[in-house]
Amino acid sequence: MAQKLTFKYDAVGDILYIHKCSPYAEQESQELDYGIVARLNPETEEIENIEVMFFSKRFLESNVFELPIVADLHLSLQA
Repeated sequence: MAQKLTFKYDAVGDILYIHKCSPYAEQESQELDYGIVARLNPETEEIENIEVMFFSKRFLESNVFELPIVADLHLSLQA
């Protein structure tokens, strides 16, 4: 089942969190790039969460922020 993306920003830690679901202990972590961590479903290896450290610094340096992932986005049918 497809899930909506949730974005949360921690201004104190300067971390952007992108969630498809709440993080859980069984997820496996993989560093995609310096300071960008993906949390994977242990069975499917699908990315469920992403943490971007130093987000404001990254964004302010170039006004563009890219993730090293490929996404297939669709409109949510849920309100």
